[in-house]
Amino acid sequence: MKTPIPKSITGPAIAGIVLSVTPIVFTSLLTYYAIVYESIIATFPVWQWVVITLVCALTSAGLTPPTMLALIFGYFLGWQAVLPLFVINFGGILFINLVVRRLDPDRFLAFIRRNPKAQSVLDRILNNELTVIFYAKLSPVLPFGLTNLVFALSGAKLRNILLGGFLGMTPRTLLAIWSGREAREIRTLLENPNQSTWTQIIVIGLVIVSIAGLWHIIRKSLK
Repeated sequence: MKTPIPKSITGPAIAGIVLSVTPIVFTSLLTYYAIVYESIIATFPVWQWVVITLVCALTSAGLTPPTMLALIFGYFLGWQAVLPLFVINFGGILFINLVVRRLDPDRFLAFIRRNPKAQSVLDRILNNELTVIFYAKLSPVLPFGLTNLVFALSGAKLRNILLGGFLGMTPRTLLAIWSGREAREIRTLLENPNQSTWTQIIVIGLVIVSIAGLWHIIRKSLK
């Protein structure tokens, strides 16, 4: 006798679990390979960094955390890492949106619509979707791939996801590049990326602003 698959286990639900777990695993792998092969990576020519950038533009969608990549790129490339990292960030957002089109987002929205109040809150949040995306992307705590999935499933406009992602990711990306550029040893950098007092203050500030902004919007929506 076959056990029926719960209706709550949908494509988006599985994708959400994957996007929450895999970054943790790949962060450990990135740390290991960056430390072990530091001398080899330091000799990479431009064309190899271009290839790495294009590959990471896909893997950043759910495997490789952009902040971790920003630390590594910043360590080896300095401020020259700015352009590749924005290519990676935009590539991850676009890739997630393409994947969502092949999942079953309609079932996700149907689940939300079962609760009129939840639907009302979602509708009002979508009226401020650019602001919501900005505050969500500003926080270094929220997973990059998971937030992209949620916004894509919610029906947010792609241009708002891209613009909000760009505005929100810029401070944390530049901070990570700066931390990587200033680091003397990659092991110390990756094992304790926020060792600088100023870095800790800025990260805490970004989290506070992100939480305060999202809470303000959600509270208005609940009213």
